[in-house]
Amino acid sequence: MSTEQTDRIWRQAQEILPWLSEVRRDFHQYPEFGMEEFRTQEQIIRYLDEMGIPHFKSAGTGVVGIIQGASPGATVALRGDMDALPIDEGNDTEYRSKIAGKMHACGHDAHMTCLLGAARILNASKQELAGTVKLFFQPAEETVGGALPMIQEGVLENPRVEAVFGLHVSPDLPVGKIAVKYGQMNASSDDLYITVRGENGHGAYPHKGRDAIVIAAHVITALQTIVSRNVDPREAAVITLGVISGGTAANILAQEVKLTGTIRTLDKHVRAFVKERVREVAELTARSLGGEAEVVLDESYTSLVNDKAMVDQVKRCGETMLGSENVRVNEYPMMGVEDFAFFAEHVPGAFYHLGVRNEETGCIYPVHHPRFDLDERSLAVGAAMQAFNAMTFLQERALSMQAE
Repeated sequence: MSTEQTDRIWRQAQEILPWLSEVRRDFHQYPEFGMEEFRTQEQIIRYLDEMGIPHFKSAGTGVVGIIQGASPGATVALRGDMDALPIDEGNDTEYRSKIAGKMHACGHDAHMTCLLGAARILNASKQELAGTVKLFFQPAEETVGGALPMIQEGVLENPRVEAVFGLHVSPDLPVGKIAVKYGQMNASSDDLYITVRGENGHGAYPHKGRDAIVIAAHVITALQTIVSRNVDPREAAVITLGVISGGTAANILAQEVKLTGTIRTLDKHVRAFVKERVREVAELTARSLGGEAEVVLDESYTSLVNDKAMVDQVKRCGETMLGSENVRVNEYPMMGVEDFAFFAEHVPGAFYHLGVRNEETGCIYPVHHPRFDLDERSLAVGAAMQAFNAMTFLQERALSMQAE
């Protein structure tokens, strides 16, 4: 892309910053859980209508916008997730959440806003576009995962998407910077449910029963040895049990205890091994103590692996627009999950981090924290970067097609 085009994108992003702030604050005040984003969907549709961008609904509460360039070419997609978290907001701002127990504490309000900003910039320049830009407003990233249902409904087809870009806010990164990661960026996840069964009895006569609480305690302890003693130390795995429930009274041996947790891994072979080992350890430990354990493992998100060529492009775009000193290359993957992984599993993709930290204004808290907030100047950076990514991909793809 020419310097003139780059400067124009940056200038446009700065000019619409007041609008971006207004849009983000509206989303922030009315957060909605996954697959319940009905008001959010209506707002997105309203904004797209105002821009004259065709659209359709997907995966229940999702939206797909389509910007058609003046000439034919490739198709690129940009993604922004929509849902909020079950958190009571701890910030005292004029735009704090108006819905008790719900908060955009993971920055999805910013993700949608950046995507709308990119749409506004791209739509104003569609005469220069050779190809198509698809806008994926995706529901339920925090819960059941809206990416896969959208894919199953065919959003990557007609026309076929050849690349996809997404971003996520990072309170660890100062505003004005981005961070990219080559290869594997996020872990896979599996939901873990264990039911430990014993036999009721009087607490004064424990030898006449089988205490499911004691059995569960041994199961919990034994499971911790899988990562520390069964997984190669050079590999990564996490087993976390976050919920324990069981028992009816202080003087009655519990007959049943339920454990709920999550398994996170990076390598698919380690994933399969850990799941099988969890089942073995839970079942055999319970049996050795006279009880039994039923293990249910539900496969959740796949691991997010970025495409090298797409990361190269994001890195180049960031260095061109923000300066090389404002582009960081992360070395290690994270054990958190991200369902952008399903898009990246089907087409070459790049997911990167957008800096939102500002210590002077108190934007220092991590995501999923009641006091999470962001420096809204990052909205212009995110909108500009996503527009730049889309335009660059289409231009470079057009040039390569001409060369062929």
